[in-house]
Amino acid sequence: MTDPKQFVASSEAKGKAKQFRLFAMLAWILAIGGQIFAILKLLNNEMLTWLIVTLVVILALSITGSQLWKKANRLDPASEQNKTKFFIQNQLGAIMAVLSFLPLIILLLANKDLDKKTKGIAGGVAVVAMLIAGISGIDFDPPSIEKYTEEINAQTDLIRELNNGVDHVYWTNHGNKYHLYSDCQHIRNREQNEGSVKEAWEDRKIGDSELCLTCKGRAEREQNQPATDPILEE
Repeated sequence: MTDPKQFVASSEAKGKAKQFRLFAMLAWILAIGGQIFAILKLLNNEMLTWLIVTLVVILALSITGSQLWKKANRLDPASEQNKTKFFIQNQLGAIMAVLSFLPLIILLLANKDLDKKTKGIAGGVAVVAMLIAGISGIDFDPPSIEKYTEEINAQTDLIRELNNGVDHVYWTNHGNKYHLYSDCQHIRNREQNEGSVKEAWEDRKIGDSELCLTCKGRAEREQNQPATDPILEE
């Protein structure tokens, strides 16, 4: 591998990540607010229907927050060097999911004034909702600066291999792949950017889907074509 390159999130990517994180936090705050509302209803011995509806709303808000947080982490990942920060940043969705349900579940199970039917139904729904939200919030393949750096360099080597040693690709503002050819059918007649693989990543965080397979196949076919024999003069 030549000229190893370090991934650095662009200012635009960091800006988008910040927006996603703010919206995720808002969703989690609303989810916790819903939990407080459910607790008040529970303490006032309100109808079971109120509890079930509120639990569903909390679940939806919790999952929404987790998905937005994961998108932010893919735009602006943490470093693996700080293990604690890396874990918290990538698994915050699961942590917030537990916090959105656990106090209510404890109160449900500990409340001796509730009848068994209400406690059983509401408690069961709350536990299932917490498990769904928690699993949805876990990032099983968390991104990191180190992982992106490794992938960028591996993909750069592939591009150089397919492109006569040149690290040069094309991408669009809204596509999720980069291309070897500006006239590729997937980006033809569209506004294009061009540069290195690293620049493509930093501009669009394209690495989740990598090189366009159409371009890759075309490059491999061109490499395998036999050279044309020169015409010998008589």
